[in-house]
Amino acid sequence: MDAKDQNFLKLIQEPEAEASGCSEKSTCGTSAGPADMDPEVWDKVKNHPCYSEEAHHFYARMHVAVAPACNIQCNYCNRKYDCSNESRPGVVSERLSPELAAKKVLAVASEIHQMTVVGIAGAGDSLANPDKTFKTFELISKAAPDIKLCLSTNGLALPDMVDRIADYNVDHVTVTINMVDPEVGERIYPWIYYNKKRWKGRDAAKILSERQLLGLEMLTARKILVKVNSVMIPGVNDEHLKAVNREVKKRGAFLHNIMPLISEPEHGTYYGLTGQRGPTAEELKHLQDSCEGEMNMMRHCRQCRADAVGLLGEDRSAEFTNEKIEAIEIKDVAYDMTAREAYRDKVEETREKERKIKEMLAGLGMEKGLDQAPPILVAVATQGEGMVNQHFGHAREFQVYEVTAAEAKFIGHRRVDLYCEGGYGEDDSLTRITEALSDCVAVMVAKVGGCPKKTLEEAGIAAVDAYAFQSIKPSLLKYFGEYTEGVRAGRITPKASGGQTKIRSGALTGPGQIPLTVIG
Repeated sequence: MDAKDQNFLKLIQEPEAEASGCSEKSTCGTSAGPADMDPEVWDKVKNHPCYSEEAHHFYARMHVAVAPACNIQCNYCNRKYDCSNESRPGVVSERLSPELAAKKVLAVASEIHQMTVVGIAGAGDSLANPDKTFKTFELISKAAPDIKLCLSTNGLALPDMVDRIADYNVDHVTVTINMVDPEVGERIYPWIYYNKKRWKGRDAAKILSERQLLGLEMLTARKILVKVNSVMIPGVNDEHLKAVNREVKKRGAFLHNIMPLISEPEHGTYYGLTGQRGPTAEELKHLQDSCEGEMNMMRHCRQCRADAVGLLGEDRSAEFTNEKIEAIEIKDVAYDMTAREAYRDKVEETREKERKIKEMLAGLGMEKGLDQAPPILVAVATQGEGMVNQHFGHAREFQVYEVTAAEAKFIGHRRVDLYCEGGYGEDDSLTRITEALSDCVAVMVAKVGGCPKKTLEEAGIAAVDAYAFQSIKPSLLKYFGEYTEGVRAGRITPKASGGQTKIRSGALTGPGQIPLTVIG
C-alpha cells in the first residue's frame, strides 16, 4: 500500500463528527410508490436505482470490482473478455483493492451527487472473496456513511455469510437464481467449488440450489431486502423460471429480475460458442408478464458491468480510472454532504409534484372514459432525471412504456446503434432503430430531424418532440389522452398487431394546457 492510500486509511479510521447525511433510509424498488408498501421498506428502496424503477431516473449506482474469484462456472459467463464499450455482468477493466475502492467511492460521490448506492458484483462472486468484500464495506461506511451498501452473489456461500452481511448493515442483496430443479441446473452450471471439492452435473446443481434458497430465507428473516436475478435461456429454463418465481416469492424475495441471456459468440462463453440464442424482447416481456402476478418484477435492469459508474444505462467508469484515483490527494476531495442532501430534497419535491400531476391526468382520463381504451407502447429518449431530454440522434437506448389512461408503466429498454455520428445520420442505424421500436406507436424525444421523423412516421411511429424537457410519466399520460381522442375522432388509425399507426399531419403536436415540467 503506498503512502497516499495509508493517509486515506488514517483519515477515514479516525473518530469523526456525527454524519448529517442519509440515515438507514435508502432506495429503490419497483414502479410502486410510498402508498404501495410498508414505510420501512419504502425508506430502503426509494433512492436505490436497482430496486425502484422510479428512482432509477434520478439516482446513480457504483460497482467496485474488488472480488475477482468465483466458486461456480456458468455457461453464460466469460470474465476474461473486456471491451470498454461492452455492458455485461462480470466485465471489468481494472480491479481494485479495498483501500483504492473506498478512495474511488469518495472521489466519485464528490462529483456525482446522484450516486446513492455502492455494490460489489464481481468480477467474480462477492462472497467467494469475503475478506476483500467486507473490508471494502468497512472502509466505505467510514468514508461515506450516507451511501447504501449492497452486494450480488450466486448464493453458494450465502448461508455462511448472512450474519456478516447483517453486521455490516448491508440491507440490499441480489442473488442470481436460475433454477430450482437440478435437472435444469446441470444444463447451466458445469461445476461448483464447495467444501474444498469440485462438484459437477446434477449433484453440483442440487447443492447450489439448496444453498441459494436457504440463504434467501435467512436474509429475509433478518429483513434484508433481496432481489433475485434470473437469466432467461430459451429452451433451457425459460418455462422453468415460472417455478423459480413462485419459490423465491415463498421465501420472501422483494423483487424478481428476469434478464435476457447475452450470448454473442464474440464474448467467448459456452452458450455463445454453441449457438444458444437469447430471448426476443417479446419473449422476455411475455415471461415477465406471466410472473408479475406472483411478485414484483424488475424491468429496468441494464445488466451492468462489475465496474459500472453512473445512472443505469450509462457508464462513466472511464472518467475514474485507477491511475486517476491514485493521483488524487484525499485532502482535495470535496465530499459535499450539503449538495448531496440538496439533490435528494429536490428529487423528493419533483416526485411529489409528479404524483399529483399523474393523479390529475388519470382523473381527467376517467372522466372522458379513456379507461376503456386499449394500452399503447411509447418509447422515450432520456438522459435521466425522469425527463424527455435527449435528441433522437444521440440516443443509445430508448425506454419503453405501456401507457393507459391511469398509468405509464415501464416495461423495458431497447438498446440501439447511435444514429448521429459526427453530425451525420446513418441510414443503417435508422433502419435498426425503426425495427427495435416497431411495436411502439410513438417515440418521445427532445428533438428530431426531418429525415428520421419522416422515416419513423412511414413505419407507423410518431416522432413526438412536443414534450421536450417535460417529465416522462405525466407526458405519457397526456399523450395517451390525445392519442385516444384522435383515434375516436378518426384523425389516427390505431396500430394493430404488426400494423401501422397513421397520423394526420399536425395531429398530436402540443402538450396542451396542463403544465408537465416538474423539475427545476
